[in-house]
Amino acid sequence: MAVQQDATAGDRRDATAGDRRVSPKEAVVRTTRAAGAAIAQLVSGLGTAFLALLVLLLLAVTAVTSLVGVGLLMAPAVLSALHALADRERDRLGRRGPEVIAPKPPPTRLRLALVDPTTRRELRWLARHATLGFLLGLLGVLLPITAVRDSLFPLYWKLLPENTTATSVGLGNAHSWPDTLAVAMLGVGWTAIILGLGPGMARAQDRPGRLLLAAGPETDLSLRIAELTATRAAALDAHATELRRIERSLHDGTQNRIVSVTVLLGAARRMVARDPAGADELLERAQSAAEQALAELRTVSRSILPPVLDDRGLAGALSGLAANCAVPCRIDVEVPGRCAASVEATAYFVVAEALTNVAKHSGAACATVTAHSRGGRLHLCVEDDGRGGADQDGGSGLAGIRRRIAAYDGTFSLASPPGGPTTLKVDLPCGS
Repeated sequence: MAVQQDATAGDRRDATAGDRRVSPKEAVVRTTRAAGAAIAQLVSGLGTAFLALLVLLLLAVTAVTSLVGVGLLMAPAVLSALHALADRERDRLGRRGPEVIAPKPPPTRLRLALVDPTTRRELRWLARHATLGFLLGLLGVLLPITAVRDSLFPLYWKLLPENTTATSVGLGNAHSWPDTLAVAMLGVGWTAIILGLGPGMARAQDRPGRLLLAAGPETDLSLRIAELTATRAAALDAHATELRRIERSLHDGTQNRIVSVTVLLGAARRMVARDPAGADELLERAQSAAEQALAELRTVSRSILPPVLDDRGLAGALSGLAANCAVPCRIDVEVPGRCAASVEATAYFVVAEALTNVAKHSGAACATVTAHSRGGRLHLCVEDDGRGGADQDGGSGLAGIRRRIAAYDGTFSLASPPGGPTTLKVDLPCGS
């Protein structure tokens, strides 16, 4: 019997392990998505790498002209450009991954900058990003182009002039179908390089920025600590507010309904012998009150954590909100994986509150909900073509959204000029 039980347990473990295995189709989809995200990251890094190359050249010119005194006048402006570019890179890295905490603002006066550790680290990052980062960014642009060009070569090779270079690397001519198929295989090789090396190239491009642009151990992080303290306080306030809302809903609604059911049942019990018809009427009223209490309980439970998130995921839940909105609403959701349950619930309530405001106050003819997941961050955008004029500092709904977002150290922005349109953007970490 013991052997049989052990065998059964082993079978269960094997079945569990089999359930956890990733199917080939899922593996291909994940690899393709990771490669696509890596290419997008490399291309975005190419922009700052190009600016880094320009700033590096400007620094070289400043250093050379300093021998005659002109560069000394240019130094503050060049240092300001360096610091601004470093801040831009921190923002880029933060949008596509963990936040890069900035140190205190470095000096722009030459004498102070020469001994400032933050400026020295930024100079080291500048040299690396303007060279290796620029090269990796170019590869991120050229590899997809060459992969498509060579892979599709058999479809258009007959349209090319005679003796035209066949491959994207500028070597060889195609005069027959075997030649074109060889070029297509080269395109397959480029694709394999993108799928296999793309994520590593993106990490290599980002690594200098994450190592050199983050606040060092000598940096005073008191401002960041104060910000996190305020965020934690906002999270606790939001939690307390939510508990008070649930308590009021249960006390003022459900509890009163149940008390009413109890009173009606007691009255019906006393009347059942002497007035059966009256007792039946009281029982009917008690049943109606019980049904209303049950409906209110369901409403309260859905407001805590909507079951639709478990049943259909964030994409299905947001689609349901858009379908039930009084204003015609288009939706664009691209969230490949599941975020943390609390993050999905927060995203759901943010969109629900935003669409409620659109329906009540905007006078809009249509609205758009966008949700994208990139680099470990969930980006939400709710836009309408209404009258505008919304104030992010006014109204309990927007204040509640801000508190929810602050609890996850996310970002919240609202643009609503008079006359519209109104755009609400939220950025949340997926894994909190």
